[in-house]
Amino acid sequence: MPTFYEFFAGGGMARAGLGNQWSCLFANDIDIRKGAAYEANWGSEILAIRDVAALSTSDIPVEADLAWASFPCQDLSLAGAGAGLKGERSGTFWNFWHLLTGLDKEHRAPKIVVLENVCGALRSHDGQDFASIGAALVKGGYEFGALVIDAAHFVPQSRPRLFVVGVKNASTIPDLLTIQAPDVMWHPHHLVHAYGKLPQKLRDAWRWWRLPVPPRRRYIFSDLIEDEPEGVAWHSPAETKYLLSMMSPLNLRKVERAKQVGYRMVGGVYRRTRADENGDRVQRAEVRFDDISGCLRTPVGGSSRQTILFVEGAKVLSRLLSPREAARLMGLPDSYVLPKNYNEAYHLAGDGVVVPVVRFLAEHLLEPIVVSQNRKMQAA
Repeated sequence: MPTFYEFFAGGGMARAGLGNQWSCLFANDIDIRKGAAYEANWGSEILAIRDVAALSTSDIPVEADLAWASFPCQDLSLAGAGAGLKGERSGTFWNFWHLLTGLDKEHRAPKIVVLENVCGALRSHDGQDFASIGAALVKGGYEFGALVIDAAHFVPQSRPRLFVVGVKNASTIPDLLTIQAPDVMWHPHHLVHAYGKLPQKLRDAWRWWRLPVPPRRRYIFSDLIEDEPEGVAWHSPAETKYLLSMMSPLNLRKVERAKQVGYRMVGGVYRRTRADENGDRVQRAEVRFDDISGCLRTPVGGSSRQTILFVEGAKVLSRLLSPREAARLMGLPDSYVLPKNYNEAYHLAGDGVVVPVVRFLAEHLLEPIVVSQNRKMQAA
């Protein structure tokens, strides 16, 4: 059975995606509340709740096939202040990498490293942060490549994320797992552009990873929505009216069209700051009725919480997305134990990795690499 370490583990969504086919040897997160959620679902035997900078190689057991790290994205995202890998939060990547470098010196570095983050990591500091990540991998003896996977292929949530996959002993990579040129489905223009800015030494160590066309998604946004949710209350008519008053004519037309379809429509609403017709900055409510949720975020402010708009004929209702609905949008089963507090549950979901995306990546890339590595080790 393949083994793995889960860094920046949150509530263990990478572990949920890897599934029972993998054995987790070690998990780490700095957040006590996320650690409590991890413990509630997975137990505490292999969990270390502390700053990754405070870990040493003596804390890490034996040797794993994979190290998964969904390191903090705030300094790399469009909403961040642009600090990049020098920032206090996203810069924790270097603490993680220092730990892996120590494992390498002890001849027990993970055979595969997966780094998951927002796509802003490709553009941060004009591509220099992405190049720094690549340089660290190459110096550590890994060949690497990257993919952009939108969770909308698997769950009804628009959530594109960057996955950087590094592999030691590149001779063990099966030829069928790579291609000679980028595939637009997994290697969009902004990824190809970032690759083109890499120094030649890093491009020489680059792999264009091959993934198959994903299966057709079997459900839509409204399928995950509850008529009687727990943890949230329906808005009053006045609150719904105010929400509609914040919409531009374009978005109000979307609501009117939804009223005409003859069945219940569920739309996701976010509040954005936009320029009005006079150029002044005003807060707007924007709705989408395309059967896909907007990207879940961490609930730093009210605008980060997604509102749901129910439209059925002339009836229009609104409320916040419930914690369980947010978990479903991340691909978590209803058996997953969520925090009781709304903000904690929503933060756990909005800060995680989508479970079926991890499973897809594991099935079609990570597991074939591990199998190939193990066969070649046995043959040797």
